[in-house]
Amino acid sequence: MGNSLSEVVYLGFDPGSAKCGLAVLRSTGEILNYAVVPAPAAVAHLQDWQQQYGAALLVMGDRTTSKAWLGRLRADWPDAPPIQLVDERYTTLAARDRYWELHPPRGWRRLLPQGMRQPPRPVDDIAAIVLVERFLAQANQAKDPSRRAIG
Repeated sequence: MGNSLSEVVYLGFDPGSAKCGLAVLRSTGEILNYAVVPAPAAVAHLQDWQQQYGAALLVMGDRTTSKAWLGRLRADWPDAPPIQLVDERYTTLAARDRYWELHPPRGWRRLLPQGMRQPPRPVDDIAAIVLVERFLAQANQAKDPSRRAIG
């Protein structure tokens, strides 16, 4: 039997020079795992998650350090799944908002307007989630012509 759509898994990778955000999502949008790891540990962590989840694709941000990371991934992980670059603009801002969806504020933080709330930890992993969600939205739009913008 072939894989159903719910079985397709993607690795998300928000590359950085000091720390990286990693995520694992199903094509349904279900988040399976996410973490912020030191940059030197990122490839090993991705490899472990690849073994555990069997991702079909590695979705990676296309900005600051992506060229260096592409070379590093190809050198250190020759059997990596295919890599898809996704527009990384504004992912940090989107990740801050998404953080509060995943971790609703409690206590005094509830009283602050969302624009004034700062997550209490780095959100690189949430940015990796946003990257996969962007990829999935683009893939769904490409499959469904009725969702395309007219212009």
